[in-house]
Parts: sequence; C-alpha cells; structure tokens
Amino acid sequence: MTPELTALALAGLLQAVQLNLFAVPANLELGTGYTSSPRDTPPSRPLSALTGRLQRAMNNHFEGLILFTLAVTVVTLGNQSTALTQYAAWTYLAARVLYIPAYAFGWRPWRSAIWGIGFLATLTMILAALF
Repeated sequence: MTPELTALALAGLLQAVQLNLFAVPANLELGTGYTSSPRDTPPSRPLSALTGRLQRAMNNHFEGLILFTLAVTVVTLGNQSTALTQYAAWTYLAARVLYIPAYAFGWRPWRSAIWGIGFLATLTMILAALF
C-alpha cells in the first residue's frame, strides 16, 4: 500500500473517531429518544457549544475527505507517488488531527490556518500528479 493510501485509511479511521466524539455527547445531551428518531422536528434543547463544534468539525472532515480521496486516487492510479505527495498526504492527516481540538476549543485564527494547511496539502497532491 502506498503511503498516500495509508494516510487515506487513517483519515477514514479518524472520521470514525470524530463521529464518536460527537455522537456520544449528542446522545447524552439530546437523549436516545431523539437521536434514534427520524428527526422530523428540531430537538427540544440545543446541543452544547462543545458538542456543536465537534459536529461541525466532523462535517468539515467529511467535506475535506472527499477532495483528499480524489487526490489519493489520482496519485495512486496515475502512479505518481513521490516524496512530495507522500509528505502532503501525511500533512493533510496531521492537519485534520489538529483541526479537531482547534475547532472544539475555538482556537482563532489557528483553526482556519490548520484547515488551510490541510487544504493546500491536498491541492499539492493533485497538482503534483498532473505534472
């Protein structure tokens, strides 16, 4: 397995961790009656600030994971793995790990900077595969 695919697999596991970081407190705060329902109506009480941030961080990673998966696919299927693409894949993963506490604890402006590093790492992989 290429280093980029390993980073992608770990990013998938990170997404599962993020789901649990959000779901456990959400179930405690909203109750399983609501969280196991079809959620046709808003909850009777809002999520805490921290749980809401964990949800937004999780959703943000779902979005970022789409582009990162595309980058890994292009690099891998194009047989374009290089030291640069490998470093960029690990940089993306490190940025996503750091993004969780940055979002959860409201680190400004670091949250945005960390997101930007992960995004640029992903773009680097795509551009490197093209050239």
